[in-house]
Amino acid sequence: MINLRGISAEFQLRRQRKQATESARSFPRDLQSVRRILVCLPHGLRELTLVKTILPAVSQLWRSAEITLLAMPGVKVTDIYPRKGFHLITPTMDQITWAGLPRKPLQQSLIDQRFDLILDLNLEDSHFVSAVLLLFPDSIRVGRGNHRGRPYYNLEIKSQYLRDERNIYRSLVETVSALMNRQVDGPTLVSRL
Repeated sequence: MINLRGISAEFQLRRQRKQATESARSFPRDLQSVRRILVCLPHGLRELTLVKTILPAVSQLWRSAEITLLAMPGVKVTDIYPRKGFHLITPTMDQITWAGLPRKPLQQSLIDQRFDLILDLNLEDSHFVSAVLLLFPDSIRVGRGNHRGRPYYNLEIKSQYLRDERNIYRSLVETVSALMNRQVDGPTLVSRL
């Protein structure tokens, strides 16, 4: 059976990818200056529960940053994620297109928040999250290695764990923490992705 929605979403994303611009990043300096973070939550209940356990570590890394959690469209996460220290965006189905991409008002609402860092915690491909990542060409976009790649991420973190979600999430946070804690005066890693 042909998935017309997926084909339409891929076509639209391909067009957006061609327009994507790349900017140089300097690590750890850029990670240390983050003030607004968007965390893209996964779709599945098991993954949502695992992500909840690592959110305190994300808060610890960026103590002064404002953290916003973005749920997948149509997924109710208010029972899992009470508004304890986080802003929560839960898009409704009328905020996405037939192909599953964010509509213009939702896109503009996200862009207006000027996120410095987008942390994608999805382990599966999502057209919705791919479209969101492309909205922020000047932000640090962190995700799991060997997943979406350029131009979606400008920092990919590959884990030695293949199927252990808990350790994949933990290694993402630990690697970002290790990058952030490098000496700023020393050599910096510059990424042109």
